[in-house]
Amino acid sequence: MKDLFTFLIDIFSFDKDYPLLFTQFNFWAFFLIVFAGYCLLHSNWFNNTKLVKSAANNNAIRDSRFSKLTLRNGYLFIVSLFFYFKTSGLFVLLLIFSTFLGYFLGIWMDKIADSQQSNTTTSPQSNTYRKTLMVAGVVINLLVLFYFKYAYFFTDVYNNMFNTSHEVVNHFAQFANHFTKTPRFDASKILLPVGISFFTFQNISYIVDVYKRKIRHADNVFDFGFYTTFFPQLVAGPIVRADQFIPQLYKRYFLSRRQFGIAVFWILNGLLKKIILSDYLAVNFVYRVFDNPLMFTGFENLSALFIYSLQVYADFSGYTDIAIGVAMLMGFYLPQNFNSPYKATNPAGFWKRWHMSLSNWLKDYLYIPLGGNRRATAGSYIILGGMLIVVALMAHTAWVTLVVTSVIVLLVAVYFIFPRHRKEFNTNVNNMDTMLLGGMWHGASFNFITWGGLNGLGILVYKWWKKQGARARVVSTEIIFAIFLLADIIWPSPALNLFAVWAGIIGSGTLIRYMVVAPIVRKRPRLQESNFQFKIDKVWNIFLTFVFITFTRLFFRSGSNLDPAEANQVAWNTAKNMVHQIGSHWDLSLVPDVVHVYYKVFIVFVIGMVIHWLPDNFKRRYRLSFALMPIWLMVIVVVVAIFVVYQFITADLQPFIYFQF
Repeated sequence: MKDLFTFLIDIFSFDKDYPLLFTQFNFWAFFLIVFAGYCLLHSNWFNNTKLVKSAANNNAIRDSRFSKLTLRNGYLFIVSLFFYFKTSGLFVLLLIFSTFLGYFLGIWMDKIADSQQSNTTTSPQSNTYRKTLMVAGVVINLLVLFYFKYAYFFTDVYNNMFNTSHEVVNHFAQFANHFTKTPRFDASKILLPVGISFFTFQNISYIVDVYKRKIRHADNVFDFGFYTTFFPQLVAGPIVRADQFIPQLYKRYFLSRRQFGIAVFWILNGLLKKIILSDYLAVNFVYRVFDNPLMFTGFENLSALFIYSLQVYADFSGYTDIAIGVAMLMGFYLPQNFNSPYKATNPAGFWKRWHMSLSNWLKDYLYIPLGGNRRATAGSYIILGGMLIVVALMAHTAWVTLVVTSVIVLLVAVYFIFPRHRKEFNTNVNNMDTMLLGGMWHGASFNFITWGGLNGLGILVYKWWKKQGARARVVSTEIIFAIFLLADIIWPSPALNLFAVWAGIIGSGTLIRYMVVAPIVRKRPRLQESNFQFKIDKVWNIFLTFVFITFTRLFFRSGSNLDPAEANQVAWNTAKNMVHQIGSHWDLSLVPDVVHVYYKVFIVFVIGMVIHWLPDNFKRRYRLSFALMPIWLMVIVVVVAIFVVYQFITADLQPFIYFQF
């Protein structure tokens, strides 16, 4: 009896060393129990549920009775809270607070709207009340996010700005210690709750969508709690929009034979990505190089960057695949989050394929409210100016401050000198704001802001580039190459050498396309008819985009997995050391030895990229072929896949990268 009691205590207590990860057995044991209970509820309770369609907003709603669907949603709400408790401990209280805040604000806003409709007149005062509630909900959610995620960052900014030495204090821990009269919690540092950015953004989308009357509020806390906490996507996305998911709360459970096969495929696909492509590459190569770049050659540092691009994609998309598969088994559909992002032909296209739920969220709730492609608001310039000032303060180097000052002066000059281009200028400001804040969403450090800014700059350069003619492209790239080459000759440095090489590659490709490919197409019209030039351009553009995105990841990876208190300095040094190694002179005789030592890593990398670049139609066919297999054959494939995955499992299972966000 004592052993049973101890066993139950272990199950229902939080252990930070054993969270419920998709890659661990304890999660799948948890899911099997949850799914068994789910099926039991479905078989006994989910028949003849009365559903009513709202003609006004086309959203499915229930009658006022305690519906059987509510029982299902309440069950999944409770098990999702338990899942988060096992992952994050007492931070589950924060999730519960966020849930109740959004739920009651939604009810309140809809009651005001309903009273307006019943009175047949629109009261400006009522609209103000609703807007005040919406703004309050957004602000409270953001304040909670800022406290836990950005306390160190803004404290550093304040200290740099006013030459002070303030330290971060965990006021929640202090209060808990005072309340319990024990020093149980460490008040000297703030821990980041797992997935706080994801469930905060989901809550904000719900509050804003109810305010805009895209959806009606959830009628009970169990339904809304389920939307907020649904465990497959709770801690690492995809970010689920209220108008997309809440209508699913009121639909009966249905899973066809084909959908079952697709769900199993996504789960297996995600596990293969995570264990083989992500964890194996990380443990056996990427982590070693990033932990101490100066111990490795320039070729190894460059290889680590490219391999990391595959690793982070396999890690994050692997999680998403598993989440989509698990949700589908329970009859729910999560949005697509990745669409072969390394097939993108430009930086803007990349962000339409990568972390699509975040990109769409930022577009709808940040970019468009700032003015989108029509205009820029005062907030647009405040955000851009504030971010540039923050970068100057955090960099701790004079040349960065000089560059930032020059950029601000240049922007002001362009705005006043070219009034005809102000609309385009405003659009570019909104684009840059979105990417800078998107970078900051990923982490509270100078490196993440730099990463977001580089991606924003890439989008702006592409927008300018596609408007230029062939000759202008050749001339501009050759001039840029000459500038970097001359600068490297006068002030030799690894960074300038790296820029010169990169500019030379772009310039050479642009020149070859203009002088060789274009004349061939003109002389041989059949090549043009067969899209010869289009295919060459596409391959070239995919290559350039992949290289550009990979180099921006230098700052992304350097800022990851670090204590916020030390992230800025350590991350900047890592990035600087890698640039130094990559931009310095290479001993090419060592390259074959490196490839020989890490040949398994390079083979896995090449296989992963080949699979990634396979045509979409081919991927769709083999996914459907798997889904339509006889059950006995599917079981054999699953067993073989699990056996293969087991061979690649490392001693320490790696947490998903996006858990930290």
